Amino acid sequence: MTKESRNISGTLEEILAEIRQICANSSDILINRITIGGIACAVLGCEGMLSTAVMSEMVIEPLTGIPVQSDSEALFQYIQNDLLLSLDRPVVRNYEDIFRLLYSGFAVLLAEGRQTALAYGVQGYDKRSVSEPSGEANLYGAHDGLTETVRTNMSLIRRRMKTPLLKFELSTAGNLSRTDICLCWMTDRVPPQFLRQIKKELASVRLDTVLSSGYLQPFLEKCRGSLFDSVSLSQRPDVLCSKLLEGRVVLLIDGTPFALVIPKLFIENFQTLDDYNHKPYYAFFSRWVKYGAFLTAVLLPALYIAVSMHHPELLNSTLILILTDAEKKAPLSLPTETVFVLLMYEIIREAGLRLPKSVGGAVSIVSGLIIGDAAVSSGLISTPMLTMTAISVIAGFVTPDLNAPITVMRLLFILAGGLWGIFGIGLLGMAVLYNLCATETFGFPATAPLAPFYRHAMRDVATRVNFHRMQSGNFTVEEYHEQNS
Repeated sequence: MTKESRNISGTLEEILAEIRQICANSSDILINRITIGGIACAVLGCEGMLSTAVMSEMVIEPLTGIPVQSDSEALFQYIQNDLLLSLDRPVVRNYEDIFRLLYSGFAVLLAEGRQTALAYGVQGYDKRSVSEPSGEANLYGAHDGLTETVRTNMSLIRRRMKTPLLKFELSTAGNLSRTDICLCWMTDRVPPQFLRQIKKELASVRLDTVLSSGYLQPFLEKCRGSLFDSVSLSQRPDVLCSKLLEGRVVLLIDGTPFALVIPKLFIENFQTLDDYNHKPYYAFFSRWVKYGAFLTAVLLPALYIAVSMHHPELLNSTLILILTDAEKKAPLSLPTETVFVLLMYEIIREAGLRLPKSVGGAVSIVSGLIIGDAAVSSGLISTPMLTMTAISVIAGFVTPDLNAPITVMRLLFILAGGLWGIFGIGLLGMAVLYNLCATETFGFPATAPLAPFYRHAMRDVATRVNFHRMQSGNFTVEEYHEQNS
């Protein structure tokens, strides 16, 4: 048993000495001795984590006005029954909880002769205000996004879901960081077995620290060899509420503005909040544009290479002459040329992403001049190849959540098309489809509601019906488990 997990015991001096030893006399732990009701006490806090104004007004001032009490038992009974001090006031029984609450912005009250402590939520640490999400932009929806504070994120969801059926459950993850995490779900829509499996996986995490959503996401994704995510990320409270209504489970993590949604469907990569703010006919058109953009981003360069190298009979004579004239000046083969351009794009994108914003613009200008003009003028890269690659890259921007798999699949399809033509593209396409169909989490396939097929859900996949028809019911996790049980 570690020192932190031991129960509070001994005199007040011994308890304070134990606290100082555990934290190695850390300067941010503040210990203030005070006599309350004639009993020697100590109030503990963490520098920068609590509000001094709230602490003085709601805790210190009421405590100093307590009449004389017979002993610490009577003192704590009086505080608990006759004083409010804070709405969030847990009782602490071990040192581990003391430090977890101190580092979460609580004030802790210890008294001589008492083997428990009282904690009061007086958080006042600096935090980023609610602002528009950097990703998942929309035209007509809300413009507030999650922040790095888990309790603020809980309030953003609760503002939109004023029902007692929505439940929040706080816990911690990380042996050293003790990061606050919060599971959110609708009690009438999530199967109990599904929820137990998620809690079991989270309890199995033995990481020292949890600093972002990426630390926990692998433990919730059951298919480790998949190209596609089976757990999604979102910064939008309104999107999270819509997922909760479908029977999903949302995981909020303190310190990151991205929430995890379990499970994720592949079809959701092509759905946005604006689809439900436009007329159905335009949402239908926009959604199929995204489907086409995804296929263009993955297959266009590979098809160009496959047709040019292995199947020129598919082109008319004029197009063959144009491509032949353009490619005969290029010193590299078509696959090598394409891979070179794509790798240069990835280098430029990474440089623009990591550099300061003032420098990132200069990177894009210089790279555009070098690759777009100088490389073509020198004959190092052919104009048709650069055009096909640029169209493919731009099409990939339409589905940003699929950027990672698109980048990898695009290169794989280029190699397959260069080696075996359209046959190689088809063979690799079947392998990718098999990988997608095998992607699942907690028994819920990422390809639903296409495979297994759920006809009722096609109203929001193949098309987008109006809300008069949609209100009759949506495809939920609970319905899937009932259908397949």
